[in-house]
Amino acid sequence: MAHNSNISKTITVLLLLFIPYISWGQIKVISEKITNQELLDFFRFEDYQYEKLSFSSKELKGKTFRLSVKEIWDGEITKDSTVIESRNTFPDGYEIIITIEDTIFTMRTISKLTEDCKLKMQFRIPSATITRNFDAIPSNEYSLRKAIKKETVEFGEKFYALVYMLPYEKDNIKQYCAVEASGKEIETWGKEFGIKHYLVFEMIFE
Repeated sequence: MAHNSNISKTITVLLLLFIPYISWGQIKVISEKITNQELLDFFRFEDYQYEKLSFSSKELKGKTFRLSVKEIWDGEITKDSTVIESRNTFPDGYEIIITIEDTIFTMRTISKLTEDCKLKMQFRIPSATITRNFDAIPSNEYSLRKAIKKETVEFGEKFYALVYMLPYEKDNIKQYCAVEASGKEIETWGKEFGIKHYLVFEMIFE
């Protein structure tokens, strides 16, 4: 009995040492969909797009983040700009840093095609709301989609968070999932599938 007890204690200690090691530097990603039917009906009626992403890590508190966007037309990146930056350095060297205040960081994104042919997007994060407008073509087939395909991301490494895309058309069938499942690099989708225009949103936590 004493021998078995010692083995159990040894296994427990090893597990306690191993679990923090495999989770160190990792951020859990959670994607949530609208479950309220009335709200879902309203969004569909008004042609709103919605995505909610949550990032969770015990090391997230005190970190900074950046969200940027690449505008891709006819397979070419025509613009790469910052949407949200929690660390800003001015020309005179003065720096403002706004760090994450919790172990969970949530970003809710709402968007739609406006009457003047713009993709209007609103990004809601803790303590801030950012609105951006992007040039678009007159099409109601833009789809805002989660670009993260894994359950965790790493601190200090850029990752694709969202993509706002037109479909791939083949044999008069419009496809989104086939593009996402193709295994092709997201920035090459325009050339690979003849997609006229899409936006790729990239994030990093540091």
